[in-house]
Amino acid sequence: MSDYLTKAISNDGLLRAYAVDATELVQEAQQRHDTWSASSAAMGRSMVGTLLISTATLQGEQKLTTRVVGDGPVGAIVVDGNANGDIKGYVQHPQVNLPLNPVGKIDVRRAVGTKGMLSVTKDLGLKEPFTGQVPLVSGELGEDFTYYLAKSEQIPSAVGLSVFVNADNTIGVAGGFMIQVLPNADETQLSQIERNIRDLPLVSELLRQGDTPEKIIERILGKHQFKILEQMPVQFKCDCSKAHFGDVMVSLGKNELQKMIDEDGGAEAVCKFCGNKYEYSVADLQALIVQSEG
Repeated sequence: MSDYLTKAISNDGLLRAYAVDATELVQEAQQRHDTWSASSAAMGRSMVGTLLISTATLQGEQKLTTRVVGDGPVGAIVVDGNANGDIKGYVQHPQVNLPLNPVGKIDVRRAVGTKGMLSVTKDLGLKEPFTGQVPLVSGELGEDFTYYLAKSEQIPSAVGLSVFVNADNTIGVAGGFMIQVLPNADETQLSQIERNIRDLPLVSELLRQGDTPEKIIERILGKHQFKILEQMPVQFKCDCSKAHFGDVMVSLGKNELQKMIDEDGGAEAVCKFCGNKYEYSVADLQALIVQSEG
């Protein structure tokens, strides 16, 4: 089955749970950006974290942008998401490989860095977008998204993010989970959930052995302890277009557009999120000049 996300709620209504298999969308991002293992893991985890937050907190046409800017070698990571499960993203330095960490896993903490910020900017259709920002607390990203939810959105949560990268830099599996605690949750119940999460294998290991998002939620909340609210497809999707980049170029003004004609005989725009290229001929640029004067 293609990528999908499952939303569930505990039988007592006090815990919300989300789990996602995002393998194909992270595979597509890796292929489009030609990322190497450390960059792939960092970008993939950021995409899964953004996916969980956007599908849990947004509605309708609302959208958000996550920025992870640490002091590690992968540089900035930028991911856009919306309520429909559409995700696009990129990493500033796509070709970073690092030695494995002491437990034999990709060293995401070193790749991202431990000094920096995680910010989430939400466009809720209001006059101004809202940005919540927290310092990085680990660089592993699951803990960083957890900290963001607690501090910026006041939602006690647990977030697990995992990407398995094959030896040839392709993506084996990618996915994650998010548990959110609602008011009046029982302390005994929370202690059991915390133990279940602590004992949980990596999501990538679970996906590789065939677990579904529903099975991952079951491992955390317990068998027959929840009801499924929704199963929704998720996908890598970029909304860039030649017309969109044309509008951006119009904003540069007539002189800059004329310069492109005189010096280069045309122009090319490349989308950072998906890598698509758009060519602008002299005639295209002349039409944009007319548009800029209108």
